Amino acid sequence: MDNKALVTGLYFFFGSIVFSSFVEYWAHRVLHQWRAVGKVHREHHARNEGQGVLWEYLDYVKPSVVLMIPPFFVSLPAGIGFFIGGNFFALVSAYSHQLQHENPEACFWMPMPTHYVHRAFNMWHYNFGISVDFWDRVFGTYQKVEWNPEKKRYPIRSWFQIKWY
Repeated sequence: MDNKALVTGLYFFFGSIVFSSFVEYWAHRVLHQWRAVGKVHREHHARNEGQGVLWEYLDYVKPSVVLMIPPFFVSLPAGIGFFIGGNFFALVSAYSHQLQHENPEACFWMPMPTHYVHRAFNMWHYNFGISVDFWDRVFGTYQKVEWNPEKKRYPIRSWFQIKWY
């Protein structure tokens, strides 16, 4: 692989992660705005549990496959980079979602686990980000709440003691 193809693949890989986080935010927000498409999501809120990382991942990837096709028309490296980036983000998002259901204190990359707070405080109009809070901050839907988890260090193994399937 030449340098130009590698740079193109990396550009589309990271672009896919940003794009995927944007889609995650808006998809979650739409589930709260439109009753017609949000029935299953409302049931999810009522149950207050994740399906497991594998099933969450599949739920995120299946509808987004169509969005992963256009970069292949740019070039093969662009398509591969975008495809890998989108799948990587879907896995991170599925993991983040499950972790926030089972062990939100372990979400070390966010000052406040927005998805946990979104559910726990019944914030139907705020904190739509699941794996990142960036888009909530950009679009003004980030709402900080008093969330004071026990201040302790979480061993790495606690990050993996969640339902995987």
